[in-house]
Amino acid sequence: MHAVKDVDLLRPAAELPPVTLSEFGGVRFLHLGSIWVQGAMRITKPQTIELDYVQRMLASLLWLPVGGWAGGSAVQLGLGAGAITRFTCQQLRVPTTVVEINRQVIRVNANYFHLSECAEVVRGDAADWLAQAEARSVRLLHVDLYDHEAAAPVLDSINFYAACRHVLEAGGVMSVNLFGRHASFEQSIGHIVAAFGPDQVWSLRPTREGNTVVVAGRGVEVPDRDELTRRADLIEARFGPLGLPARKWLRMVRPYTPPAPTGSGLPALVVAA
Repeated sequence: MHAVKDVDLLRPAAELPPVTLSEFGGVRFLHLGSIWVQGAMRITKPQTIELDYVQRMLASLLWLPVGGWAGGSAVQLGLGAGAITRFTCQQLRVPTTVVEINRQVIRVNANYFHLSECAEVVRGDAADWLAQAEARSVRLLHVDLYDHEAAAPVLDSINFYAACRHVLEAGGVMSVNLFGRHASFEQSIGHIVAAFGPDQVWSLRPTREGNTVVVAGRGVEVPDRDELTRRADLIEARFGPLGLPARKWLRMVRPYTPPAPTGSGLPALVVAA
C-alpha cells in the first residue's frame, strides 16, 4: 500500500461516497457512488491519458517555456483515477504531490490505477492543504474537485482560487476542470479572474461532454503565436503517443472575455500579492 500522509482537517469532513469501478472496451472507470465517470485508465496502456478533458488539463504545459516543467513541482488536487499524477510523476519526472480527501479513492488507485510510488500522497481536504502549503512553491497545479453529484466543483470560491495562486511560483500555472455548460461556469471563471486577474486567465473549448478547462497563471508572460506553436510541436512530439494533441489545443484556447453586463456583475478583483 502506498504511504499516505494525513493533513489535519480544519473543518468536519463530510460523509464521503463509496467508490466503485466499471470496465468497458479495455478501459477501467472510477465512479463515486453514481454513474458519473470520475476518472479512467486504459488497462493495457496506463500511461495514456484516456479522457478528453484530462488531456486538456495538461494544456497547462503550453504556458511554460520549452522544457519549463523541469526542476519545478506539480500538485494535483483531487486524485480521480490518477492520470495526471502518473503523467507529472513518471513522464515529466517532477516532484508530485496529490491531495485527496477520500481514503478509499487512494486505496483503489493503489490497487487498480497504478498510483505512482514517486508521488507524495496526502489524505486531506484540498483547502486545508493549501492553507498549510508553502507560498510560491508549485509550478504546475491541476484542480479537479467534484463529488458524486458531479454538478459543480466542491471548492470554488474566490478565497480558494486566491489560495491556489498563493502556492504558485512566479510563472506558475493552474488548470481547473469546470462544466462549461452548467449554470455555475460563469460564476466559477469569475472567481478565478478575481483571484488571478483577467489577463492571466484562458479557457479551452468545451469537450463533447461539456467539460471546460480553465488555465490561470501567476505572472505568466504570454508567448506570441510562433512561440506557442513551437511549444505545442515539442509537447506533441514527446507526449502525443500518450494522448496529448497539443497542436489541436491551439485552436481551442481563448483569452478570458468578460460577459456582457447583466446588473449583477462579477466579484470585485482581489488579486493577491
